[in-house]
Amino acid sequence: MSDATAVGRRTDARGRGVVRGIVRAGAAVRWYTTTLLGDRDYARYVAHLARTHPGAVPVTEKEYWRARHAEQDAHPSARCC
Repeated sequence: MSDATAVGRRTDARGRGVVRGIVRAGAAVRWYTTTLLGDRDYARYVAHLARTHPGAVPVTEKEYWRARHAEQDAHPSARCC
């Protein structure tokens, strides 16, 4: 194997590592923002309901958010807005 081929392979491996790192960072940012904004809350509610109350029918997502916001308005706690 020539030196040029070995250098090329190391460079390719480094490039793949950089791309992999960027993809992982992007996934971490996406996870953080969706968790922070509450995008996964309804799915967590449905999973919890299925685990703790098998056979119970979950409310619709629209009803879930309406009840959640009504609860927050009725009982405000530490929050930014």
